[in-house]
Amino acid sequence: MAIEKVFPMTKQGKEKLEQELEHLKSVKRKEVVERIKIARSFGDLSENSEYDSAKEEQAFVEGRITTLENMVRNAKIIEEDEMNSDTVSLGKSVTFVELPDGDEETYTIVGSAEADPFEGKISNDSPIAKSLIGRKVDEEVTVQTPGGDMLVRIVTIK
Repeated sequence: MAIEKVFPMTKQGKEKLEQELEHLKSVKRKEVVERIKIARSFGDLSENSEYDSAKEEQAFVEGRITTLENMVRNAKIIEEDEMNSDTVSLGKSVTFVELPDGDEETYTIVGSAEADPFEGKISNDSPIAKSLIGRKVDEEVTVQTPGGDMLVRIVTIK
């Protein structure tokens, strides 16, 4: 049997995934079944775009449910007391400035399951996070990005 992947995440991240899973199971699944039932009533399924669309959505919803169930089942909650308070680690927010004269940027390092760059949450598997994890305030770090290397100085860790 294959070894299950562990999904490190915050307690809030797991709760968010559980809420999405519950919504998909209790609401979305029923909506899709109803769409399929209505589309079937239109007759010939071979040229029924509404039916095809509903079946595609059903496949997506069922796939997402399976993915979320796996993530929730294999979640490893990052506990506050496990974290060293002065070192960049999973679950921490880190503020850094690009050298020599860049803007300050703040990101929270989370597991890949709850990463959302638009909310300032980056995956621990991302190049920025990999470069910063284990570092301390005032350290200068070279971060490899698709656009080239970037030198940053860590300003704060929370």
